[in-house]
Amino acid sequence: MTALLRLATCGSVDDGKSTLIGRLLHDTRQIADDQLEHVRDVSERRGGGALDLALLTDGLRAEREQGITIDVAYRSFITERRRFILADCPGHEQYTRNMVTGASTADATVVLIDARHGVQAQTRRHMAIAELLRVPHVLVAVNKMDAVGWSRERFEEIEAEVGRVAAALGLPDVVCVPVSALHGDNVVEPSAHAAWHEGPPLVTRLEELPIDGADTAGPLRLPVQLVTRPEGEAGGGRRYAGRIARGTVRPGDAVVVLPSGREAVVEAVETLDRELEAAGAPLSVALRLDREVDVARGDVICAAADAPAPARELQATVCWMHERPLHPGARLLVKHGTRTVRAIADAVPERLDLETLGPVPAPDGLHLNDLGHVHLRLAEPVIADPYAECRATGAFVLIDDQSNATLAAGMVLSAG
Repeated sequence: MTALLRLATCGSVDDGKSTLIGRLLHDTRQIADDQLEHVRDVSERRGGGALDLALLTDGLRAEREQGITIDVAYRSFITERRRFILADCPGHEQYTRNMVTGASTADATVVLIDARHGVQAQTRRHMAIAELLRVPHVLVAVNKMDAVGWSRERFEEIEAEVGRVAAALGLPDVVCVPVSALHGDNVVEPSAHAAWHEGPPLVTRLEELPIDGADTAGPLRLPVQLVTRPEGEAGGGRRYAGRIARGTVRPGDAVVVLPSGREAVVEAVETLDRELEAAGAPLSVALRLDREVDVARGDVICAAADAPAPARELQATVCWMHERPLHPGARLLVKHGTRTVRAIADAVPERLDLETLGPVPAPDGLHLNDLGHVHLRLAEPVIADPYAECRATGAFVLIDDQSNATLAAGMVLSAG
């Protein structure tokens, strides 16, 4: 089966994200004839002479009318070497929260830069989010190279600035690719305009990216979503179902249920229709244990030999997504995996300065679209790993305890 890569695109407003996605879909022949005809008709009604490929992803009426991306548009395409699911993320600062959503599950992200304008504040913000979310691969598409006459000097100037931003953020191996999404140069096929560029076109680079399988390598983490008892089984027979967040599990493995600390041995690993000899992240399975233990939704089944201590405090980085600021002392809900607990923000010591790319004090707390550190004190324990070790068990969401509004996405730095 062709390998799947999850891809997110982001960048500043009007850098050409939707056009790039439309170009990918068009040039890889993923567009049905009737859909292409509809885009052609809309392009003509809007007075444009050329086919507006951005219409293939700007799905909301407000997006088509304003010419911007608001929601995260998901599309898929396939090449001879790889399958892709891509998220076209908004560029406007107001919709940074949507970029976090689109990039949170990405294996790679493509940050677009308008060659005329170079690196912008939103470019730095999106690269910072990619680093915080530990997106394994970051490519930078320097778009609209046709508007600067395919100037090698301009490209190398932007490439150098991107390198400085990446080094300041700690992003490894960021690669820049010169493209023109409007005309299709160096996107799917090589272009004579970019003959001076030594690397392959954008899609070839995406096809060659290794897919990170780190979540299958660590110790077992299985957040329990559901406890079931199959019909017709008397007495025991309970199954503990969930999606494996990290590691692998096999019959005979010793496990511990947290936060209770009760231990057991796995008797069987099951899917809907069969038993497995082994299962790894991110497969959804049901475990049958060798003894009756008290397990509930929100508990985590872990490898007994390498289980984390239940944590009542979290040091974390958050992307604040709400108009109401976060101040020390705020009462919140922390949704971590399948568990939701009450918490207090004990301290908000610093935020990221997008100009210097360094931390600065945050005496006024965090405001909309700020990235910063927060110390959370929890009313009940959670089973968390540092986000750098496991994205699934190191991520959480902050929720307003009165309105249930989503306030922030968080990444655990340390738990204790």
